[in-house]
Amino acid sequence: MIENNLERKFKIFVDFDGTISPIDVGEKIFIQFSDKVKAQNIIDRWIKKEINSFTSWQLLCDTITDFNQKEFDSFIDSIKIEPSFKNLLDFCKNNNFELYILSDGLDYYIKRILKNEGLSDVPFFSNHLLIDKTNKLQPIFPFADEECKRCGNCKRNHILNFSDDFDYTVYIGDGSSDTCPAQHCDFIFAKKTLLKFCELNRISYYPFKNFDEIVTILNELKNRKRLKKRHQAELKRREVYIQG
Repeated sequence: MIENNLERKFKIFVDFDGTISPIDVGEKIFIQFSDKVKAQNIIDRWIKKEINSFTSWQLLCDTITDFNQKEFDSFIDSIKIEPSFKNLLDFCKNNNFELYILSDGLDYYIKRILKNEGLSDVPFFSNHLLIDKTNKLQPIFPFADEECKRCGNCKRNHILNFSDDFDYTVYIGDGSSDTCPAQHCDFIFAKKTLLKFCELNRISYYPFKNFDEIVTILNELKNRKRLKKRHQAELKRREVYIQG
């Protein structure tokens, strides 16, 4: 599909850990507050795809046996986002483009970090962290897909729910949980694991180091007289619709 730029509408989907935040906050939290060796072993098993997101979050939560919420919050408050992310938000606001944060991490730290940055109004979807009366941590997965058991939060489904065939979809990410959703988008901005995946599978992408680079490219795409959607992404989306 090729459209006139006056009719063009972009939907932007952005990963959190390692993309908006310079570090993987979820990993750092559990390495900081639990048995470091056990936590790292669980993380390594997830990276190797020996366990899925559901199992890894449950095992990581189980490693914290002496939870101190004050120290937990203080550690989260020390984490800052990539400064240029706010420039992307301004760009989207000025152009009336919708932006959503999609994370396979936990809402507890994402919500707190966004609030600290004055970004509480930015919509995000992630897994939920429940802290019960005994201070035990329990991961909850409100956005899991019934059929796919790889990720706790199905980013692909959010992309399909918040966009249609007339939108130009953009995915920005860096990790393993970004490889599936990125395939359903027209334009991909990738680094680290996602970049390697795109290269291995011959998927077109833009490498990036910060969000200013992304804004520059999006502005160029927005102003092109003719812009073509990525055919393989259209086919991927169609597959999901056919399957129901």
